Amino acid sequence: MKTREFRSDTMTLPTQAMRDAMRDAVVGDDVCDEDPTLNRLQEMAAELLGMEAALFVPSGTFGNQCAIGVHTRPGEEMILSETMHVIDHEAGAAGALWGVQARSIPPTTRSWLTALDIEPRVRTVEDVHHPDTGLIVVENALANGSVMPLEDMRVVRELANRNGIPIHLDGARLFNAALSLGVPASAIAALVDSVTFCLSKGLGAPAGSLLCGRADFVRRAKWKRKMMGGGMRQAGVLAAPAIIALTDGVARLGEDHANARLLAELLAEIPGVRLDLESVQTNMVWFELEEREGRSMEGLAEFLSERGMTTYPPMIWGLRFVTSSRVDEADVRALAEAVSEYARCPSLPSPTS
Repeated sequence: MKTREFRSDTMTLPTQAMRDAMRDAVVGDDVCDEDPTLNRLQEMAAELLGMEAALFVPSGTFGNQCAIGVHTRPGEEMILSETMHVIDHEAGAAGALWGVQARSIPPTTRSWLTALDIEPRVRTVEDVHHPDTGLIVVENALANGSVMPLEDMRVVRELANRNGIPIHLDGARLFNAALSLGVPASAIAALVDSVTFCLSKGLGAPAGSLLCGRADFVRRAKWKRKMMGGGMRQAGVLAAPAIIALTDGVARLGEDHANARLLAELLAEIPGVRLDLESVQTNMVWFELEEREGRSMEGLAEFLSERGMTTYPPMIWGLRFVTSSRVDEADVRALAEAVSEYARCPSLPSPTS
């Protein structure tokens, strides 16, 4: 049975060109800045984002934590949405590593925090009871696959400037956000002080992320990377496929967005499916299935798994399907048909019956 992979774009596999590049990569000791392939990757990334420098790190979590460690001091506070990756999927690292308090708040009007959400939460040590706000963290694209408009980012930037607070962007899917917004990635990066983006999601590289910012910021981030054991020596074997990811991988993201849109439209036609088409802006489709006797979200996930269609269990926004280089139009249509079969068939038992 063919496996159709809809769990995440982290399940992408390196192309043959990436594998060949890994084999042929010219390498050196990156801790000594002597790996030419890695140096080239970092220069490419900085140029793409219009920033002074970039640093290769093992993962997006690693990059975010390096940034938090550079921007803040122990006892300070960072403001961010309660739905962000930094809160939900980084194992409490900011508190454990840097002694930074997370002031996580729910967005009130959008999927992201606006300046109206953030401004009342900015605090200073003028009141000895409070931590000083040392950082604002934003996300684009968001964890639910939608994007934060540039205008909203600009207003947050203005707020941060007035208060002397840096902004870090968790841009794990930065190039998906740029494609959806119709702007170069540099237009998003221009509104923050630092940004992390992943090479191993939709871009298709086997591993790694890049942390970008001013040259002095990246110099201090490299020290944090060394502190956390992230100096990887001859890492050019990972940089070589990442260079291809920044060219070929970025160029093909439109296919993922088109497949996600098709999937959303097909699902929206199924009776009992609740789905907001306007929220499908990148490569993620979230939906809910009207539950009744013998029908549940958990049951649907199990039903799909039995047919070789992999998904994660239901999450905060429902059940998630993610399109990537491992998904084509035929896979999308097969998935939609399977969901339709589960939704309309009256005789299937629930997994707990």
